[in-house]
Amino acid sequence: MQTISKAVNHLLNLLLFLIVALMCVFYFGNVVLRYLFDSGIPWAEEVCRFLFIYLTFLGAIAGLKDSQHLGVDMLVKKLPHGMKKAVFIFSNVAVGFCLWLVLDGSWKMTIVAHESNAPATGLPMSFIYAVGIITSISMLLILMCNLYRVMFKATAEADLIAVRESEELGAGH
Repeated sequence: MQTISKAVNHLLNLLLFLIVALMCVFYFGNVVLRYLFDSGIPWAEEVCRFLFIYLTFLGAIAGLKDSQHLGVDMLVKKLPHGMKKAVFIFSNVAVGFCLWLVLDGSWKMTIVAHESNAPATGLPMSFIYAVGIITSISMLLILMCNLYRVMFKATAEADLIAVRESEELGAGH
């Protein structure tokens, strides 16, 4: 399981890197073409917009995987271990419900947008809305793994808090 997790992590990081690199190339290339040749690539801005959407959603997956999303844990830190576990489970179930709503909405939008195309590239708009499906399924899988780990395996206190002590801003400074 660790090998699969590492492989998926490397693939996700590589994909995020490639998206940022492509965005830089397209934006820089378009700026150079506009200033030097008074022309540009008509579809480059639209592709960069689509890449930015994918970057945002895939980055959200990476943030959840590494527990880097914003969280307020002042109250949770003061709770006993059992209550921390209960709050962790409740919050993950609530996030899971929200992800289910995102999945449902993204699925519906992907089906509806299948017939319409982007103006400059001609890509089906369902390609853009599909990232919501990919993101919500991926994040639901991460949540289910976290819930399984917390409910059926021994869990350290730090695993039940949104921001781990060593990762807090200003820790040790």
